[in-house]
Amino acid sequence: MNETTSARARAEIDLAALAANVGTLRACAPDAALMAVVKSDAYGHGAVRCARAALDAGATWLGTATPEEALALREAGLPGRIMCWLWTPGGPWREAVEADVDLGVSGLWALREAVEGARAAGRSARVQLKADTGLGRNGCQPSDWPELVAAALRAEAEGLVRVTGLWSHFACADEPGHPSIGAQLTAFHEMVTYAEKQGIQPEVRHIANSPATLTLPETHFDLVRTGIATYGISPSPALGTAAELGLRPVMTLSASLALVKRVPAGHGVSYGHHYVTPGDTTLGLVPVGYADGIPRHASGTGPVLAGGKWRTVAGRVAMDQFAVDLGGDQPAVGERVVLFGPGDEGEPTAEDWAQAAGTIAYEIVTRIGTRVPRVYLNPPPAEAGGFLAHDA
Repeated sequence: MNETTSARARAEIDLAALAANVGTLRACAPDAALMAVVKSDAYGHGAVRCARAALDAGATWLGTATPEEALALREAGLPGRIMCWLWTPGGPWREAVEADVDLGVSGLWALREAVEGARAAGRSARVQLKADTGLGRNGCQPSDWPELVAAALRAEAEGLVRVTGLWSHFACADEPGHPSIGAQLTAFHEMVTYAEKQGIQPEVRHIANSPATLTLPETHFDLVRTGIATYGISPSPALGTAAELGLRPVMTLSASLALVKRVPAGHGVSYGHHYVTPGDTTLGLVPVGYADGIPRHASGTGPVLAGGKWRTVAGRVAMDQFAVDLGGDQPAVGERVVLFGPGDEGEPTAEDWAQAAGTIAYEIVTRIGTRVPRVYLNPPPAEAGGFLAHDA
């Protein structure tokens, strides 16, 4: 570990916890393969290391949003099936075909570019046709589905593509009982049935995300895609806490106190003086801010564990730092302050920060910036021999 770069702040990534989460999720969908989604640098946890740990734990697919993310995994030597789904015109289609990446296709323009990429690569492209069953983002509308299926079959007959999957994505699987869940599942069945009757023979059909994997077994089909749950965070408080779902948070974010000082009553703290000390007290300076991904929206509300006690951000979160009112306590400069973790020692969780900032825990972990080094703990036995504890 590089102490110089980790003294200010660090994000500890517990790879054993990630492996245990993969095991829990596989047990939820025992008859389906599992895709560990590692988009956005594995939700801020580090894509390559987390992808390796997930594969070692039994995931058989890796999922990314962008083709660049998928290609980076291949360049790092990650084996097996990798899928990406967020394409724009002119993307690296040829490179993705050459790297044996499954390409999510949502419309005719994307299929055409995949075909051109296959021609340039001199080999078939593996494509997965995405159905918009009601989310209203990416995916092919039911009215356009016959045309996309027909075009894919023509390209397949020419040897330019192989349709490896049919898939979709839920809008409200994290809201138990939401009527859209059943409606989307019905639409997916209908669109899959149509494609298969026309001659599509997919290897996998999939629609289940993390919440559906955990709570909706009827949605599991051949493959489940688990994102946030892989990292030990509940997809929604409505589904239960991480512990209730059998998950363990993987990231612990901490920083070292940069300053502790006494101040009098009536002393303003940080920009705008939105916090003024109610009496003589001590202030602690935590050297991370919104440039590191600490949400400015949590000014005055964000929780930390400092000096063994739960404290709250005093005043505004600045670019590089924020203050906490220590109430007269005087922990040593350099003492560790925990912003969030599993909660084992009374520290806040990412969900606590989400509540404080009016957002979701997905955003809290994903936004932690590259200025905070990731320190990897408990590597799988396969990589322990050459293990490097610190990856920037």
